[in-house]
Amino acid sequence: MQATFDVAIIGGGPAGSVAGSILAQAGRSVIILEKEAFPRFRVGESMVPASCETLARIGVKPKLDQGGFLIKYGGEICSACGTRFRFLFRNGLRPKWKTSYQVERAKFDQVLLDHARELGCEVRERTAVQDVEFYPDGVKLRTGGAGPGPESSTVAARYVLDCSGRHSLLAHRFHLREPYPDLRKFSVYAYYENVGRPEGEAGTLTRMIRTEDGWIWMIPLVGGKCSIGIVTGIDRYRAARLSPEETLDRTLRDQPEVSAWVRDARRYTPIYAASDFSYRVTRLAGDRWLLAGDAAGFIDPVFSNGIYMAIYSGERAGDALALALGNEKPGSRPEAFRNYETAVQRRFDFYLKLVRAWYTQPFIEIFLHPKEMFDLVPTVNSALGGNPARSWSSRWRMKFFFMLVYLQGRTGRLVPGLTLKPAILPG
Repeated sequence: MQATFDVAIIGGGPAGSVAGSILAQAGRSVIILEKEAFPRFRVGESMVPASCETLARIGVKPKLDQGGFLIKYGGEICSACGTRFRFLFRNGLRPKWKTSYQVERAKFDQVLLDHARELGCEVRERTAVQDVEFYPDGVKLRTGGAGPGPESSTVAARYVLDCSGRHSLLAHRFHLREPYPDLRKFSVYAYYENVGRPEGEAGTLTRMIRTEDGWIWMIPLVGGKCSIGIVTGIDRYRAARLSPEETLDRTLRDQPEVSAWVRDARRYTPIYAASDFSYRVTRLAGDRWLLAGDAAGFIDPVFSNGIYMAIYSGERAGDALALALGNEKPGSRPEAFRNYETAVQRRFDFYLKLVRAWYTQPFIEIFLHPKEMFDLVPTVNSALGGNPARSWSSRWRMKFFFMLVYLQGRTGRLVPGLTLKPAILPG
C-alpha cells in the first residue's frame, strides 16, 4: 500500500492538535480530519499547570499568553454547608508551572488546530471519517463531507490515531468501551454573564461546591463570563422529573454558596446536558492504531482531568508514533505503543481513584480540614495541578492522604464531620 501520510489523525480537538504538532515537529507528514468546522462549542474550560509543559514544548504557549485567556491561579473547594479551602498552584510541591488558563474552548481549540496547521499538518474540516481499513503496511480511511466541504475520498497513511472523542470510531468498532457502573452521572451546564466574582487572584479560581448528591462548578472566563454546571447521579435526576433547565436553575437557587454570585447573572447560551459520560477503554493501541483524548476514556469533569488527559495523551501518542516511524526494527513499534498505553492508563487509574474519593463524604471532610504535616497539602495541591504522584516521596504522601480518607470514613473522628447541606435555607 502506498501511504500518502505518515499519520492520519481523526479529530482536531486538543489531543489531535497536540499529537499532530509533536509529529510535525519530528518531520512527519500528518493529516488531521475533523468532522466539524472550527470554532465550535465545547465544555471543559479549566486547565491545570502541568499542561503548560506540553503547550510550551509544541510552541503554542506564547500564543495562549497573548490570546486573551484568563490566567488561573488555583481553585477553591467548598461544601454546601459553607466550609471551604482555597489552593494556589504556586504552593504545590516544587511546582514548575504556577498558573494555567481558564479558556473558552471554541477559541482555545482553534488556536491549537491552527498551530498544528502552521507546523505543517494538513487539516481538513467538515470531513467525517466513515471507515478505516487496515493493511500490513498501513491504513486507508474513507471520508465523507459533513455538510458543505470536501467530497467523499480516501486517505492512505502508515498509522491512524483516533482522537474523535467519546464516539470514537475505533473504540466502538473493536468494542473497547466499558462504563464505570459506580459513576453513572448526569450533567447540565451553560454560560452566564454578570456573575459575581472577587477581585484579584481569587477571581480566577475554579470553584467546586460539593453538595449532598453531586457538585457544582463555577469557572470564570474573560469578559465577566462564567461557565456554570452541575453533576449529579443520573438516577436522582430521573427521579426528580425536572427538565435539564429546571434542574440547573433550582440547584443554583437552592445553594447559598452559589445563589449570591448568580443573583444578577444572565444565561446567554443554550442549556447543554450530558449523561453516562464516564467510561474506560480496554485497549489504547493495536498494530497500526492508537486512541487518545476522550477516545481513550473519560472519567468525570472534576479536577479538570478531561482536558488534561487529552493534552497528555496527545503528547504521548505523538511521541509513540514518532518513535515507531523512526525505528522499523522488529519489536520497536509494539514496545512504543505498549509504553504509551501503560503511561496513559496509569494516569487514568490515578484520576479514577481521586474521582471515586471525591464522591465520598470522608474525602471532602479530610480535604476541607487540611493537616500541615509531611507536606501533605502541597502534595495534594500538586496532584490537583496535574502532577500525579510520580516520585516515591509523592506516592507515599498520596497513599497516606487516601489512608486518612479511609480512616475518616471508618471512625469519623479525624476531623469534624460535614453535612453537605446548605448552612442556611434560601429565602
